[in-house]
Amino acid sequence: MNDRLPFINILAQEDPLRRQYDLASFEYSHLAELTNVYPLTRAEKLYQLQIIDPEERRRFCFQPGQFVMLELPGVGEAPFSISSSPLRHGDLELCIRDVGNLTHFLSRLKRGARVGISGPFGTHFPVEAMVGQDVLLIGGGLGLVPLRSPLMAVLENRSRYGRVDLMYGAKKPADLLFTYQYDSWRQFDVNLGITVDQPDRTWYGATGLITELLKTRIAAADFRSATTFAIVCGPPVMFRFVCALLTKAGLPMQKMFVSLERRMHCGRGKCCRCNIGSTYTCLDGPVFDYWTVMNLKEAI
Repeated sequence: MNDRLPFINILAQEDPLRRQYDLASFEYSHLAELTNVYPLTRAEKLYQLQIIDPEERRRFCFQPGQFVMLELPGVGEAPFSISSSPLRHGDLELCIRDVGNLTHFLSRLKRGARVGISGPFGTHFPVEAMVGQDVLLIGGGLGLVPLRSPLMAVLENRSRYGRVDLMYGAKKPADLLFTYQYDSWRQFDVNLGITVDQPDRTWYGATGLITELLKTRIAAADFRSATTFAIVCGPPVMFRFVCALLTKAGLPMQKMFVSLERRMHCGRGKCCRCNIGSTYTCLDGPVFDYWTVMNLKEAI
């Protein structure tokens, strides 16, 4: 599952940005080092981190769907979903979009820079409960980031699962994430469907909403709602339409799981920006079954 990434020449030289903050003055659970940084699109990069202490790295473990707090002293901290295999322990991959002060600072760091990592935190996707079942993974935009971890967990134990479908949609071909892995996923017998809203002259794949791909899958003779689990990640508005189709097809809401990580801000339940009534996405989630989400007013 360690597919070769497109080569980007990132020098492991002393970065002047590293001198702008003092890790010794900040509270963190683990000290980690950036081992590689790979541009994926114009806005997103894949950050590979390794917990420095060998014993801490050995003990570190997480479940697909959980997140860590990434800390840059003097800059800030933010929650990010882990996008790597749970078998890799203290070697983590985070796919992060450059959209704010912390992520902009992070985007300028080079290999060898050090950061603080806390966690893992939050609820997770029930990958073990899916053993022996068909698995349906549906992602939109950045939704492929949290989906990648459960996908890798399934593929590393491929024989324990039934049919695996991954449906992924983005606005434009240039926005698609992890394109270098698509062929290898197919080699693990993943039925991969990719669609874009705004095709360009280089695009020869499907065009339109991801719900069209889902309708085709539901209409197939081998679709079995009684033995299928679904994970849906992406813009919350997508949940309504995707989960409505799955409900109509007979899939129980308790077997559909969504991540509300987009609502999170501080990741610690302090800022109250992610609360839905008395429920805090960062403390009670970010992974919920769809039955729970439907009973949280204004969750989506």
